[in-house]
Amino acid sequence: MKADKAIATYRRMRAQPLWRLLASTTGPTVIGLLQSHLYEGERSLPASIFHERIARDLEELRAQGEDFPQTAQAYVASWLADGFLERRFPAGASEEEYELTTAAVEAIRFVSGLAQPHSAATESRLTLVIEALTRLAEDTDTDKFRRIDRLMAEQARIDKEIDAIQKGQMRVLPHTTALERTREIITLADDLAGDFRRVRDQFDQLNRDLRERIMDNDGNRGDVLDSLFAGIDLISESDAGRTFSAFWRLLTAPEQAATLDQALDSVMSREFVGQLEAKERRFLLRLTRTLLEQGGMVHEVLQTFARSLKHFVQSREYLEQRRLNHLLKDAQRAALALKNEVRATETLQYTLELTSSRLRSLSQWVLHDPSLQALPGQMAEGDAPPIDLESVSELVAQSEIDFRTLKANVLAVLEQRSQASIADVLEQFPAAQGLGSVVGLLALGSRHGFKADHSETVGWVGGDEQRRSARIPKIFFLRERANELV
Repeated sequence: MKADKAIATYRRMRAQPLWRLLASTTGPTVIGLLQSHLYEGERSLPASIFHERIARDLEELRAQGEDFPQTAQAYVASWLADGFLERRFPAGASEEEYELTTAAVEAIRFVSGLAQPHSAATESRLTLVIEALTRLAEDTDTDKFRRIDRLMAEQARIDKEIDAIQKGQMRVLPHTTALERTREIITLADDLAGDFRRVRDQFDQLNRDLRERIMDNDGNRGDVLDSLFAGIDLISESDAGRTFSAFWRLLTAPEQAATLDQALDSVMSREFVGQLEAKERRFLLRLTRTLLEQGGMVHEVLQTFARSLKHFVQSREYLEQRRLNHLLKDAQRAALALKNEVRATETLQYTLELTSSRLRSLSQWVLHDPSLQALPGQMAEGDAPPIDLESVSELVAQSEIDFRTLKANVLAVLEQRSQASIADVLEQFPAAQGLGSVVGLLALGSRHGFKADHSETVGWVGGDEQRRSARIPKIFFLRERANELV
């Protein structure tokens, strides 16, 4: 690689989360906290627990004279924005969970390697290289005679070793060599478990790329479905997909799983294992579980992507996103068409009010307690609201009132007395339409009745079976004007 190309590559990498974390002035503190809570123990934590543990660590650091003025939630939000943390909401969980990003994991592994270096030119590592090259040469050899010769030589070596064992001449690895190989295996297995995050990130990127392709596809539903199923195949047939599928089949094969468990049990029973650190022994004991958990997580992510892509198309969500995408492109084309006519600094006779919304995590919301805002003592009875005649015409226009029945009710009351108010009519004939009946009687009274100088209170039962009342102008219907209601 030429120097200028390498420089450009490294400058671009310097803006990425991994480099920024290592170069940050607070990098040692951030790496130490993240390693302690999300790397060495649990790989993910609920938000409340993670915030509590970070807050406790910050208090200890402040007691030692360190300057950390912000809250744990503020620092976690900053790490999330910087790309050191990921936030997910697992299905069935009560709150969101935090876990390390691939960049943060690689930074922790890099710094840990500097803190505890190990010799790269070990006998065990050289043995692994030789065995891998030998196996590669054998598996790629197409000459059947050479392959037969090697198998016969291997058979002779095995027979010779069997004879030596029967004579009591067993060759056992020294403890130092066994420890060296064990630590090499731990390093490889730890790298393997860490690679799962990178594979998951690759699947995530493929998923986003496929959604963009579906939105950019202007074809009909059949074309979109073809792109969908081709995209699912693309995920499965990608380098990450093929590598993970092969690994997952090997890990979940019953024979391989039994062989791995048996080998781990045998190794853990050896004397030299007692010279390993407690952390290394715990890693070996949890190796199978760790691989299955990390692999199962990636496998579930792969299946979830396939289901979500199908739902994305079948629910026709992509149509709305495609429409928004087209609107944005139309706006960009319109702006490009005007770039030679309107200067970028030219003042336009138009005011655009920017809209904004405050986005908050669901875990930040708390339930509202109405008792905190309740007024002390008993609630006083309020006066009935007045209804004026000016608003009656608007209410009549917006309502479907049974005026025929109301007129009949008024005439029936006037047969018994010479004059009657609206309250008198409602006392004998309750409001069948609730407020609508009151409004209708007011409309009739304003046209065919006599308005007094004072008001009266009327009541009715609404559609929700609740008793309501209002103060209205007192209007009398007169018997001598009854013919106007016919």
